[in-house]
Amino acid sequence: MGKNRLIRFCAAVCSLLCAGSVLTHAASSADAKKDKAEPLIITSKTLVADNQEKTATFEGNVVARKGTMTLYADRMIVYSKKDMNQALDASAAPTPPAPAKEKDKQGEESAEIDKVEADGNVRLIKGNRVVTAGFATYFTQPEEYVVFIQKPRAAEGPNVVTGTKMTYYLKDDRSVVENSKVFLVNQERKQNPAGPKKER
Repeated sequence: MGKNRLIRFCAAVCSLLCAGSVLTHAASSADAKKDKAEPLIITSKTLVADNQEKTATFEGNVVARKGTMTLYADRMIVYSKKDMNQALDASAAPTPPAPAKEKDKQGEESAEIDKVEADGNVRLIKGNRVVTAGFATYFTQPEEYVVFIQKPRAAEGPNVVTGTKMTYYLKDDRSVVENSKVFLVNQERKQNPAGPKKER
C-alpha cells in the first residue's frame, strides 16, 4: 500500500469511529491562491435582484464558477452587503449575444457578497471530488467554505462518504463530516479479485 493510499485509508477509518470526522486532502498553495483571486460567476435562466433585501435570486439551470470549483443547483440566492444592482452592474461579465429563449442572466462576485444559498439538486465539483446534497450554503468570510445538508454525499474516485452534514473548506481542501459513513474500494483487489495465482 503506497503512502498516499495509506493516508486516505487512515482518514477514512477515523471517520467511521468519530461522529464528527475530518478528512484531509492536500491542496497546493498555488491553486488555493488562484481560486481565491478568481471572481464568482453565476449563470441562470432568470435573475431577480431585490435591493431592499440585498439579495439576488437565480433560478433555472444555475451554475456558479470560481476558479477550479463549479457549483450547480436549481436555485441560488446571493446575499450582499450593498445594493444588488450596483454589485451586479459594477462586476457584470460581458457575454456574447444569445437567442432570447436561451439567454442567461450573468453576474460576478463582488467583495461585498456575504453568502450564497444553493437549493435543489446541489452538486459541487472540484478536481476529482464531487459533492451532492439537497441544500448548500457557500460562505465567503472569514474564509471560503461550503456547508452541505439534506443527504450530503462526497465521492472521490470509487470512495464515497455520506453523513448528515458536510463542511468543505476550499482553501485547505478539507472536509468535516458529521455522522459519517465511508465506503472504500480496494483498487488492487478489484482489479484482481481472485488474488495472486499460485505457482504449481
